[in-house]
Amino acid sequence: MIHRFITLIGIFVLLFSSCDQQRLYEENKNIEGNTWYYKNLIPFDLQIKDTTKFYNVLVNVRVDADYKYSNIFMWVYATNPEKKSDKRRVEIKLADERGKWLGAGLGDIYDYQFPVLQKVKFPKSGFYRFELEQNMRDDTLLHVKSVGVRVEEFQN
Repeated sequence: MIHRFITLIGIFVLLFSSCDQQRLYEENKNIEGNTWYYKNLIPFDLQIKDTTKFYNVLVNVRVDADYKYSNIFMWVYATNPEKKSDKRRVEIKLADERGKWLGAGLGDIYDYQFPVLQKVKFPKSGFYRFELEQNMRDDTLLHVKSVGVRVEEFQN
């Protein structure tokens, strides 16, 4: 009986781990105390091996229902293996004009995924660093649970 149970768990793990074949990298980091101070850049390091493929780079955000804005502005910094940097300011819409949350929700937690770069090629193989910095009017942004970066293979 226990052998059958372990086999069943193994099958589920294989099924769920193979569902996302586009993903090259994805990491989310919890914001300590759900309080994101603007000087706290959140770093993400990944290795790019294949420079012939096109990729999408996305930002993940998780907030709770007490988050007081309908959007979040952030700086996304990208540094390539040669230490050349680029930055772009992005706005992620979190709620519509009536205040209805637009993200995928479970209870009072809402998840968002926003494309920052689409159909890009990384020019050099090696380690890339992405850093996220909140850029709202409040120096300390409350009720942000986590942020992350996802890099996936571009699909036509």
